[in-house]
Amino acid sequence: MPATEYAVELVGPDELRLNKAKAVAQPGPWQVLCQVEAVGLCFSDLKLLKQFSEHARKTEILEGIEEAVLGEIPSYKPGEAATVPGHEAVVRVVAVGEKVTCCAVGDRRLVQTDYRWLPTANSNGSFGYNFEGGLQEYVLMDERVITSPEGESMLIPAGEDLSASAVALVEPWACVEDAYQVRERQGVEERGQMVVVVEEGAVYDEAGLRAYARGSDGPARITWVGGKPAAGLGSWVHVAADVAALADGAFDDVVYFGSRAETVGALMAKVGPGGLLNVVQCGGRFGKAVALQVGRVHYGGVRVVGTQGNDPREALKTIPATAEVRSGDAVQVVGAGGPMGVMHVVRDICSGVAGLSVYAGDLDDERLAILDRLAGALAKERGVELVTYNAKRAPLERDVDYVVVMAPVWQLVAEAVRSAATGGIINIFAGIAASVVGEIDLDAYIAKRLYFVGTSGSVLEDMKTVLGKVASGQLDTNLSVGAICGMAGAVEGIRAVEAQQIAGKIVVYPACRELGLVTLGQLGEELPEVAACLQDGVWTREAEAKLLGEG
Repeated sequence: MPATEYAVELVGPDELRLNKAKAVAQPGPWQVLCQVEAVGLCFSDLKLLKQFSEHARKTEILEGIEEAVLGEIPSYKPGEAATVPGHEAVVRVVAVGEKVTCCAVGDRRLVQTDYRWLPTANSNGSFGYNFEGGLQEYVLMDERVITSPEGESMLIPAGEDLSASAVALVEPWACVEDAYQVRERQGVEERGQMVVVVEEGAVYDEAGLRAYARGSDGPARITWVGGKPAAGLGSWVHVAADVAALADGAFDDVVYFGSRAETVGALMAKVGPGGLLNVVQCGGRFGKAVALQVGRVHYGGVRVVGTQGNDPREALKTIPATAEVRSGDAVQVVGAGGPMGVMHVVRDICSGVAGLSVYAGDLDDERLAILDRLAGALAKERGVELVTYNAKRAPLERDVDYVVVMAPVWQLVAEAVRSAATGGIINIFAGIAASVVGEIDLDAYIAKRLYFVGTSGSVLEDMKTVLGKVASGQLDTNLSVGAICGMAGAVEGIRAVEAQQIAGKIVVYPACRELGLVTLGQLGEELPEVAACLQDGVWTREAEAKLLGEG
């Protein structure tokens, strides 16, 4: 093993450096040392770049593992400690400690990055954040960190038949998969915390509320705001003076009877992670836009439903079992020309759902042309109508059943509410900051029975699902490759992601130490032998082998 390696280190907010002499850590008894074959650059890396120690996944682990164990792991870098980003990685095991059982030397593994059983203050531990990631030649992991409480390893067997790029890019494609496969709660959280807020003058269905609150096992406690609590809810009802007296993020279910915009805006903050805000208008209307923390749909898993009537059970009927596209849906992808937008378009085309039409919008004609080239043939082959359009020059003028928002702009969410057809799903995939407040036409949202959904990251099963699709030939993750580089080009690559300069994913090959950033369009000039191995402009296993001197 070499004593030192090339690594990209984040040493402070917006401070990246290429360290050409970072010490290669030697594995302890529980540790695994891996050589990084390839790592993709992600827009999420920019959030860490800007926020650094303030990022929710860069803060300290609070529980789930002993502090003394964390102290034994040299790749644990919380807070102000310099870290190595890069979470879309495929690795080769090169050394293991004597107590390691999850893998053996020579194994090729796909890295699942989220350690959800190791909470931080506002998120969880993660590879490429408070644990060093893949933008280095060698990375150290600890079996006590990367093994779930159920005994599952976050190092997924990858096999030898696929290119490193195809395996590494399973991670972002898994985030896309999770955006559709996420299971939605369709009732009250059992033994959870509920608050019921009744606006003065609102006439609600008491029997409906009792049935709603007692669904399944019902909540463990109900907090009541506004007038006398309804009869028959049980002895666990607690009365609060007003909405201001309620703790932020404390409730699994928030039920509001009324139509006062300011109250609903304040109640959004009271919903906890994974919670549900149920707005029961009781025949009223807000008459103006409602200020909602729309970013919490993505980052907090918060959901919003409503009904124009007075029975809260009616609102639950708008909640789908999952966020999957449905037969016959007209799907609009807003910001389809970016790397993740391309993935959504291709994923929907390849979903196997009958009768889909996909409307892919972007502001950049060059990106749209690339998207047409990459996805057009797939759409014809799968019998899916694909329409690309420039949203600035020729905006889409039709209602759609499913909207995917790919840019972190709340105004796009508001526009989706206006353009969605009755029963529509609005997938807020872009990471709008949780603190951002957007003005949403909640009257239209409720009248059209719309549903916001959003996810952040992926789970192990999503990774396995996508890896299976790639291995079977159902999906080619290499379709999204737009550029390649070695360690010398990685910092420039991150800046290119920041500037949205490349219509595709950038894949870093650490073994190519001195290779700068090269787009696939530049390969003919820079690396003609590699360019000759592309297939219709798409990155291939053969091109990768030629680049690495293996073919």
